[in-house]
Amino acid sequence: MKVQHTETSLSEVHASVDTTLPVKGWRRILAYAGPAYLVSVGYMDPGNWATDLQGGAKFGYQLIWVLLMSNLMALLLQSLSARLGIVRRRDLAQANRESYPPFVNFCLYILAEIAIAACDLAEVLGMALGIYLLTGLPLIYGVGITVFDTLLLLWLQNYGIRKLEAFIITLVVVIGSSFLIEIFLAKPSLPEVASGFIPTALSNEALYIAVGIIGATVMPHNLYLHSALVQTRKIGTDKESIRRALKFNFIDSTIALNAAFFVNAAILVLAATVFFKTGNTQVAKIEDAHQLLSPLLGTKLAPILFAVALIAAGQSSTITGTLAGQIVMEGYLHIRINPLLRRLLTRLIAIIPAVLVILIYGDEKVDTLLVFSQVILSLQLGFAVIPLIHFVSDKQSMGEFAIGTWTKIAAWCIAGILVFLNVQLVVEEIMSVYSSEGNLFWKIAIPVVALLFAWLFITMTFLPLLKKQIRKDNAKLHSPVPTLQNLQVPAISRIAVALDFSLNDEKLLAYALQQGRKDTTYILLHIVETAPARLLGDSSDDEETRNDRQRLQHYADILQKQGYTIHTELGFNNRTREIVRLVKETNAGLLIMGAHRHKGLKDYVFGETIETVRHELDIPVFIVNV
Repeated sequence: MKVQHTETSLSEVHASVDTTLPVKGWRRILAYAGPAYLVSVGYMDPGNWATDLQGGAKFGYQLIWVLLMSNLMALLLQSLSARLGIVRRRDLAQANRESYPPFVNFCLYILAEIAIAACDLAEVLGMALGIYLLTGLPLIYGVGITVFDTLLLLWLQNYGIRKLEAFIITLVVVIGSSFLIEIFLAKPSLPEVASGFIPTALSNEALYIAVGIIGATVMPHNLYLHSALVQTRKIGTDKESIRRALKFNFIDSTIALNAAFFVNAAILVLAATVFFKTGNTQVAKIEDAHQLLSPLLGTKLAPILFAVALIAAGQSSTITGTLAGQIVMEGYLHIRINPLLRRLLTRLIAIIPAVLVILIYGDEKVDTLLVFSQVILSLQLGFAVIPLIHFVSDKQSMGEFAIGTWTKIAAWCIAGILVFLNVQLVVEEIMSVYSSEGNLFWKIAIPVVALLFAWLFITMTFLPLLKKQIRKDNAKLHSPVPTLQNLQVPAISRIAVALDFSLNDEKLLAYALQQGRKDTTYILLHIVETAPARLLGDSSDDEETRNDRQRLQHYADILQKQGYTIHTELGFNNRTREIVRLVKETNAGLLIMGAHRHKGLKDYVFGETIETVRHELDIPVFIVNV
């Protein structure tokens, strides 16, 4: 483990794909393609399967509109995430760290890690289920096998980001092809499927599934991931290059997320056609769906394709989950740990609850845990979406690439819908806890946790607005921006130099000579502060006064031999008052003084000459640190 000082996301592959090369047509578009496909696999992971299967089996085609709404939300939010990475060259975690106080960032980091762990839990269970359905290996052993897929990511990373993207796209094709064949075998009624796109009221049970669908579709860790992945492309810094990158990444996101929507819709439609329409509405488990596919569709190919697609979904999602974990840890904490250790840590956090559920409750609770993991994801969404909207709306940091008014309205509406659904779900769950007997611990803990979440949510939402208002108020305090048309400085004919007869004099004189010309007159000043000087002033003739006068003349002789015009002046008694008097009497246009950088008590011992002098003079004062 080490502290990460680099300011780049995924530094080992940052800007590793050059889009500035002079190519045209499809080759130029393909240079940008890839990041959205890595993001899209998170929208078709095993957690989506559980929510889609339950939604289709219990409610038929009723929840297709929820899927469509989730996909449109995802498309807008992922485009905003990509915009943040392309324009500011910052991922969401880095932007949060730069904008919020440390404790708020720590809370956001913990929530992001919980979201990643919840997502990884779904991947672990999905992989184990896929292995069980294909080979009959018990779930508990399948969960153990998923530990070793950490090596696959490390092996793929050695070949660069393009090879990793190609592997993920291959898995997406496998998933899509499998369900395309499944849909062809199921033969759903197209008019009935179309009716599912019409929004309808949701019961409490349907709302729970709908929130799970939204959480499984609009994944919070994907917002962190996309803002970093787009930075694997090297793009020009000019506005045209940034505009082109935004355009092609939006096309990439549209294609990839629509492919994910097809997979999710295919799972829901398959469940609705095969189970809901045949009266098997009790099907809520992936393994039950697998067993019923063969007799209901009349072919052994369907369950095999189902299991293969499930394994592909789990494997592809586990890779992107690891990358998201790396981004979150490096962005929030500036800590980088060994990739293998990071992967093992994330996987173990997911495996522990999976193993406990299987050992305590048995295999029948696995699907319930899958749906619960997606609800957890949904509850984290607001804490990723709201900062993202703030960042891409800020014209000071985004410039002309800040989102427009209509996009801003749409984004805030999405955030409002997500927060409303989550609050409604949480309130219903809390009310069920308080209406039941016992649960004393939860009845005490829930208000404390609720207050913490409310404080975090309010701070996260309104602190950027407060900072923006402060910036506006500060701007109002300043005068209008000058046109910078008059940048000529008048020639200075007389420069005064305050000397203290130490080794610093040479440095002061060197800076003074750099400010003038050969025809400039240099006035060498020194203030005598002996007791006779304080008493007699310019009538003083003690030994120190004579030595100071001789030393001042010595400097003048040396400089005059070099061709400079020199005038000397001695002052007496009060240092600051005398410097001001001599500068005014000699009509100097610039004063050069040395600063000894005294602090604290030394200011009172040695005095604060500079501050007093500069306030008394209306000419430039050049301060040299000596």
